[in-house]
Amino acid sequence: MLKLLRTILPGLLSVLLFSHASGQIGGEHTYTFLTLANSARIAGIGGNSLAVMDNDVTLALANPSLITSEMHNQLALSYVNYFTGNNIGYAMYSRTFNKAGSFVAAIQFSDYGKIQGADAAGNLTGNITAGEYAMSIGWGRLLSENFSIGANAKLIYSHLDIYNSFGIAVDVAGSYFTKDKLFMASVIARNIGSQIVPYRAGHYESLPFELQVGLSQGLKHLPLRFHLLFTNLQKWDLSYVDANDPNNQVDPYTGEINEKSGISKFADNLMRHIVFGGELTIAKVFSIRLGYNYGRRQELKLYERTGLSGFSYGFGFRVKMFNFSYTRATYQAGSPNPNYVTIAVNLNQFSRKQ
Repeated sequence: MLKLLRTILPGLLSVLLFSHASGQIGGEHTYTFLTLANSARIAGIGGNSLAVMDNDVTLALANPSLITSEMHNQLALSYVNYFTGNNIGYAMYSRTFNKAGSFVAAIQFSDYGKIQGADAAGNLTGNITAGEYAMSIGWGRLLSENFSIGANAKLIYSHLDIYNSFGIAVDVAGSYFTKDKLFMASVIARNIGSQIVPYRAGHYESLPFELQVGLSQGLKHLPLRFHLLFTNLQKWDLSYVDANDPNNQVDPYTGEINEKSGISKFADNLMRHIVFGGELTIAKVFSIRLGYNYGRRQELKLYERTGLSGFSYGFGFRVKMFNFSYTRATYQAGSPNPNYVTIAVNLNQFSRKQ
């Protein structure tokens, strides 16, 4: 593993250092619902994808190189009670065909509920509705006992009051894993695509493309796995100027702005790309998960009350053919935070019992 890390990490640093240096990516893209974690397990580790080969069908939507024939006939449903009445859901089903290979079909939606509308003068115009949807087909294949590849193809539809948009996107991924599957590394390019029909004629917006590298390492004599996710490698500078940041305040004696040092800025930018997580599995039926997302913490924390911003925690357990997972992710202290629930069932076991 150490040899592989020595090979990967310099390349990652080169991508980060020489990528286009501009501010954070919020508000630059459309269809951002595609970037959200699609399962409680993924959310519990703190990011929006994982690199672990254990035949979990809920991981395939984020990392299609994990699709294998062992996922055959698995069904999973996820629900996220997001902010301000926003409800998000996912359904995933895997099927393997002898000649064509292994596939995972998925449907996802983000329902924004009823929103009070108003015109430019502030006059109320009644409730409006909004929602976004995507259908995808994922395919994966093992190239050898150490390498796998995969891809997702997506059809996207967005409805925002009187505005509608259609788009297409693909994800491509490749993974390396040791024979015992204790170590794994994945490279994932997500949401490569375009709007086909923009909200306004002639005004095309970019999709939330993201380049990721995921690493995970399990311990041989302890059921503990560590996860490391490098996010948004296509862009180095994810910081922004926050007027409430104590580091940006004017010194009352010198009149100078209290800025971070060069080293502090570099470390801050680097950490905004990294998500840490851990997963402890007890007796192969119960798991405890913990994640830390530094970038999320820096963007959403309250300076007078940071709390657990950026942390996520959850658990999962298996009962016969059913797997249940729950996660709570803390975005901001003192605010309602999202709850993730995922239920997966292995229909093969159900069929055998019948």
